[in-house]
Amino acid sequence: MSEPTPKLLRALQGEPQDRPPIWFMRQAGRSLPEYRALRAKAPDFIAFCLHPEMAAEATLQPMRRFPMDGAIVFADILLIPLALGQKVWFEAGEGPKLEPLPPIESLRDQIEASTGRLSAVGETLSRVRAELEPDRALIGFAGAPWTVATYMLEGRGSQREEARAFAYAEPEKLDALLDVLVEATARYLVMQAKAGAQALKLFESWAEGLSEEVFERIVVRPHAAIVEKVRAAGVTAPIIGFPRGAGAQVENYAEAVPVNGIALDTQATAALGRRLQAQGRCIQGALDNLLLRQGGPALDARVEQLLAQWGDGPWIFNLGHGVMPDTPIEHIARTVGRVTGKPVRT
Repeated sequence: MSEPTPKLLRALQGEPQDRPPIWFMRQAGRSLPEYRALRAKAPDFIAFCLHPEMAAEATLQPMRRFPMDGAIVFADILLIPLALGQKVWFEAGEGPKLEPLPPIESLRDQIEASTGRLSAVGETLSRVRAELEPDRALIGFAGAPWTVATYMLEGRGSQREEARAFAYAEPEKLDALLDVLVEATARYLVMQAKAGAQALKLFESWAEGLSEEVFERIVVRPHAAIVEKVRAAGVTAPIIGFPRGAGAQVENYAEAVPVNGIALDTQATAALGRRLQAQGRCIQGALDNLLLRQGGPALDARVEQLLAQWGDGPWIFNLGHGVMPDTPIEHIARTVGRVTGKPVRT
């Protein structure tokens, strides 16, 4: 007897279901005490991400607590610049730091070797897939080129004004950097699929504030190129695109990028989601992570509203951004229980 197709994958195939599948961005870690205890054993965050045994444990921890339909591999979007030869580290209380951008030619020369340097992520996926129940999907991911480029250019997390100015001042140099990231990202995602990822996600965390022309050049074009390269490599796993903050340009993105699912952020309207669903496109999102942290009647009401407006699917219940570190576990459990119909004990 063949194994059941996970509910999450059926949603990404456009299949309406009795209830939406559910998983949360950044569900692996952050809000769980067992994650914090595990994190304390690693010398630094990068070492944690590249330690397959520990990363697999972080991936599986929320799956043991909650009846989530998908597990997302524990990793970080800045592993690709690290693999391309740009030094990356995390400072407590400040977040990621990167050394000045190396020459583009130097980065280009590292593309072929970059995937091998991230083989630990593949091992993490293989470990998780071996332990995860067959009816629960395993999700791999990468940061999208523009978002990763903002960190590579600015050397830190910021308001991205410098990177946006660079997009206007040095368009050819930015395009060359994005081309390197397209190739490295596509190879990375192919490796993840071969290691056991059943769905893949592109996180464009900083898609906001871009004019239509720039959005098409630095978000749409690279995403479409990555999908084309992944498919050319024989990978059939569904792909979710997340142009966070794109607002009205989400529909342009959906029209131009052949992803299977469109992740929507908190500002997405009910009408926008329904239009995408009417086109047969699976949508994902868009519960406010701040509301999940806040809890109470407002959270319950919003969950019910989302279920009513998009529940006929195809739709994956998720957040518009990642779980916040101080989100009470009881709020996650209550929301997951309401969506799945399975009481969750904390």
